[in-house]
Amino acid sequence: MRTVIFDLDGTLADTSGDLIAAANHCFDQMGFETRLDPVADAGTALRGGRAMLTLGLERAGQYSAELVDQYYSVLLSAYGDAIDTYTVLYPGAMEAVEVLKSNGMAVGICTNKPEGLAETLMTRLGVRGAFGSLIGADTLPTRKPDAAPYIAAVERAGGIVTQSCLIGDTVTDRDTARAVGVACVLVGFGPAGGDMAALEPDAIIQHFDELPEVATRLLG
Repeated sequence: MRTVIFDLDGTLADTSGDLIAAANHCFDQMGFETRLDPVADAGTALRGGRAMLTLGLERAGQYSAELVDQYYSVLLSAYGDAIDTYTVLYPGAMEAVEVLKSNGMAVGICTNKPEGLAETLMTRLGVRGAFGSLIGADTLPTRKPDAAPYIAAVERAGGIVTQSCLIGDTVTDRDTARAVGVACVLVGFGPAGGDMAALEPDAIIQHFDELPEVATRLLG
């Protein structure tokens, strides 16, 4: 079965607002005045918790790997407590998923968000049941850009890796697709959208309305 695997943060949903709120909670707990901006720092948010902590601590002149490690679990806890306050699915995302499924394709998720948080978020958003698989950062011993999580996402969705493609928004997604040897489609509407062409993906979409046609072209 042809299969389309989606990244989550910055691809299916804009999770940056809730991620940044969790990081700012950490800086408050540290006693630092530094704060990340929900708009200007959205791209960093979508690179993960450690990237946000690093950026904030560097701005405060207080960076240390030990502080990042110490507060990473605090950030995850705060994020889990308020995971869907600001998060929204990107326009047309679920409509595109349903069109893909109606065209006989399987769909799944491969994210570097911890599996439990990803499951909670997709359930809270009311769309978990639309996807045949969900592989998180800690589902397997490795995470993207290693090939194993992507392969697991395809196989658990009922698909065949050689007839699949990855939809993402970062160099990590591009590198994952290259590691597996499958096509990569990057979204141009997220915080890092302007940089997508430099990553030389197989296709770039500016709206999810374009995805069904692109996926059909790439997968046949």
